Amino acid sequence: MKPHLRNLKTKWTLQDYPDSTAYEAGYLTSKNAGWRSVRPVIDAEKCTGCLQCYLHCPDGVIFKSGKVVAIDYDFCKGCGICGRICRLKAIKMEVESK
Repeated sequence: MKPHLRNLKTKWTLQDYPDSTAYEAGYLTSKNAGWRSVRPVIDAEKCTGCLQCYLHCPDGVIFKSGKVVAIDYDFCKGCGICGRICRLKAIKMEVESK
């Protein structure tokens, strides 16, 4: 919130605060610019759809597709958190092919 907006009102209610993010996904960036060196690849046979990777993904690029999860590679940064959190080792980090 901008500092000058805080000074306009002395008492704030719950309705005065935003209930979601200010921008829709992809508003600030259009796609991965090609700097990612590794990317997560899901083994559909091992994946049970527990969604632990979804819950821990800092970029919010993992989504459920049928019984397993999928990754939106346009916005994935290749951090590897999903691969480390997967207990079944269904997500492997592979070198990005150019």
